Amino acid sequence: MARIAGITLPPEKRIEVGLTYIFGIGRSKSVLILAEAKIDKNKKVKALTEDEVNKIRQIIEKREKIEGDLRKDVSLAIKRLVDIGCYRGQRHKRKLPVRGQRTKTNARTRKGPRGHTIKKLKTPAKT
Repeated sequence: MARIAGITLPPEKRIEVGLTYIFGIGRSKSVLILAEAKIDKNKKVKALTEDEVNKIRQIIEKREKIEGDLRKDVSLAIKRLVDIGCYRGQRHKRKLPVRGQRTKTNARTRKGPRGHTIKKLKTPAKT
């Protein structure tokens, strides 16, 4: 069982895909890391030796900012935008799309479910 940066990699996946379970590592970074470590990207995670896992771990620690440190940096960057009150910061604060998408229709993922209003029927006036 390979464990890197506090994440247990899925044993049945190829190592190229398995590394993407670590926050901050996508497919392209995964391929670069494996090329530097001289490990076949089609090898399964469960087939890795302890030396190979250590090689990968050292390369990641040396080159990449991942997991907790990266999450902290992202949240601090968003907090800075909110604090200075720029347009992007205001959009983050209101939980609206930040990158110019339309919001009249769509944007339901960011805005949440619709708040439906219920129309009251008018009761006839008594005479």
